[in-house]
Amino acid sequence: MSSNEQQAPEQQGTAPWRDASLGAQERVAALIGAMTLREKTAQLYGVWLGADPEGPGVAPHQSELDKGFDLDELLTSGLGQITRAFGTNPIDPAQGAATLARLQRRIAASNRFGLPALAHEECLAGFTTWKATAYPVPLSWGATFDPDLIERMATRIGTSMRAVGVHQGLAPVLDVVRDLRWGRVEETIGEDPYLIGRIATAYVRGLESTGIVATLKHFAGYSASRAGRNLAPVSMGPREFADVILPPFEMAVAESGVRSVMHSYAEVDGVPAAANEELLTGLLRDTWGFDGTVVADYFGIGFLRILHGVAGTDGEAGRLALTAGVDVELPGPKAFLEPLLEEIESGRLPESVVDRALERVLRQKLELGLLDADWDAKPAALTEEQLEIGAQIAGSIDLDRADDRALARRIAEEAVVLLKNDGVLPLSGAGRIAVVGPAADDPFTMLGCYSFPSHVGSNHPELPLGVAIPTVLEALRAELPDREIVFEQGVTVDGPDASGIDAAVAAARDAGLAIVVVGDRAGLFGRGTSGEGCDAEDLALPGLQQRLVDAVLDTGTPVVLVVDSGRPYALGSAPERAGAIVQAYFPGEEGGTAIARVLTGAVNPSGRLPVSVPRHPGGQPWTYLSQILAQRSETSNIDPTPAYPFGAGLSYTSFDWSGLTVEGDAGTTASIPTDGSVRLGITVANTGPIAGTEVVQLYLHDPVASVTRPVVKLLGFARVDLEAGASATIAFTVPADVTSFVGRDLARIVEPGAIELRLGASSADVRATAAVELTGQVRTVDHTRALHCAVAVGR
Repeated sequence: MSSNEQQAPEQQGTAPWRDASLGAQERVAALIGAMTLREKTAQLYGVWLGADPEGPGVAPHQSELDKGFDLDELLTSGLGQITRAFGTNPIDPAQGAATLARLQRRIAASNRFGLPALAHEECLAGFTTWKATAYPVPLSWGATFDPDLIERMATRIGTSMRAVGVHQGLAPVLDVVRDLRWGRVEETIGEDPYLIGRIATAYVRGLESTGIVATLKHFAGYSASRAGRNLAPVSMGPREFADVILPPFEMAVAESGVRSVMHSYAEVDGVPAAANEELLTGLLRDTWGFDGTVVADYFGIGFLRILHGVAGTDGEAGRLALTAGVDVELPGPKAFLEPLLEEIESGRLPESVVDRALERVLRQKLELGLLDADWDAKPAALTEEQLEIGAQIAGSIDLDRADDRALARRIAEEAVVLLKNDGVLPLSGAGRIAVVGPAADDPFTMLGCYSFPSHVGSNHPELPLGVAIPTVLEALRAELPDREIVFEQGVTVDGPDASGIDAAVAAARDAGLAIVVVGDRAGLFGRGTSGEGCDAEDLALPGLQQRLVDAVLDTGTPVVLVVDSGRPYALGSAPERAGAIVQAYFPGEEGGTAIARVLTGAVNPSGRLPVSVPRHPGGQPWTYLSQILAQRSETSNIDPTPAYPFGAGLSYTSFDWSGLTVEGDAGTTASIPTDGSVRLGITVANTGPIAGTEVVQLYLHDPVASVTRPVVKLLGFARVDLEAGASATIAFTVPADVTSFVGRDLARIVEPGAIELRLGASSADVRATAAVELTGQVRTVDHTRALHCAVAVGR
């Protein structure tokens, strides 16, 4: 061991915080008691190595990243987190793991307690690193209505991250879509709080099962920014905030075992989340009982000064955030460095507030084994010898294995939504097929903005993508080797050049079928049509794509329209004129294959819309979760009725719904107390020729309440696989708690009165309705209320 690696006694296992026989609280308290103030605050920030503040940003205001510190000097006090060792620049997974391990040993050797840092990475649609599987985006997760499948995906993602030395993943996103123009719609799971809560909770369970710390974001209100503009102020009352924005986070905190939360950039009614003590401490910790860490969204603490204007100095911003309940400043040190020390030394911030955050941070490090005497930086995927080899180990870690790709394809297949079909699908016959459109043969149109190729790789065009990404065109040719398939791009995703439309029209006219593939290309801060900072003025297809669609429809050739996008778009006359319409949401590296397999019939589509598809490009914002006056009415000339509603999706087979039962008896009515429950049953039969999947959805309609209520609201769902000719009975046990809402005095209540429980194939396609009378007194409920309907599927 060299002289600079000699360990102080504190590092050699003799200190109480190294003693695994002691309780966690005792170990952490002993370590805090031994630290100086500077050593304490050092645990409350990360360092972002390799980020270029002058280059294309991968985070908002990246130019604000303060490089004004000496790393060697900084590390003598310790370090809380390492920011994106894998997700900042392209690096081979094995080389990245070795580099991170060496950095961790350097960090541990540099401070007198031998403490390593916690390493975090993005993992929204897979581990955001070069050569790792690019899974479908969260909007696709929502389209599956399949929490178990998403939990499997998260488990695979977490396993990959843990194998190379990562500790925390900055996912999932639990923002509820309130305006489809917002660029980050692709990162959300949809427009319904219950669907989001179910899917996100499953994701967290999968990630946490591998030892990775999952991070709920963005807490809270970020998705409701005015006019869909990223970081714009949020104008929202407390009831809507409590009934729409908060429930997914509440469910995940209660049920998933999540260990971290990221504050949002939002300012709601003038109060930024990063400085909102009532939100981050009063609600999250004191009411819900969350005991993990709260981390800053990148530069979010600095934004209190430069964007929100609620702090005059970096020190004041740090004091506001730490007092509110933010424990860790990310991505790098600024407010929590010298400015925070000055706030403490001046007496404006008690040291006890630092200790409060530090206790949470160190407890989490202890849970991860980073305080143990036998901690070793070497990741499970490498040997000690490989750590020293360097470049020769490139390629020795595979983060895109065959089973990962198979899972990515399965999710993509389940997420494809068939919106219309006049019999042209699945593809049959032997005639020529013309494939046209800018999303048909571009692998980047398969990927969301937090996939590595889009997020970072696009800044390194000299490098390969890192994973194979078959396009829709390539996959169709592979699926249909005997069919003649011609291709014309027609237009780019968002460019002004229309010169290719004539060639696309000619190709379509000479074919027996035209498949038009349109959509988005993800990017960051205006460098794409979807993604962070890529907001839309309206919901018309980007660029000249609608012009291309209309021109091909005008040929008279049967058209299959495939939309591969990060948000839903109005499709002009296509809902009336196209033979079929298929929707996919950035379906990942196997998305092209998944779409092709749905088109050919190798896969029977089973996806359902997690967001409504608008009929018109204007008239926004609108979502299905709206009150009566937000629907079509004589009070306005604008009709917001969507072309395809939330929950919609077709199949190549047919289903019959029959035999509604209430409390086990044939009938449509029931009466229960406000603390009771009611049991509904429905039988669904596959009456078609092939196996298929129906998604049975349960909605609440509350016609009269003390405050205005959404016309319908999702309460539960069941994804039911049925062979041809088979049937199943789906039973929902509905507790009165799930009808609760926030009343006039801002208390959550279950209110007596008449409600309808609607079973349907979408939010607008109701197949059976039970009329239920809630009896008794108004009942106040809290975070301990029932959040779910129990679901049973009988064969």
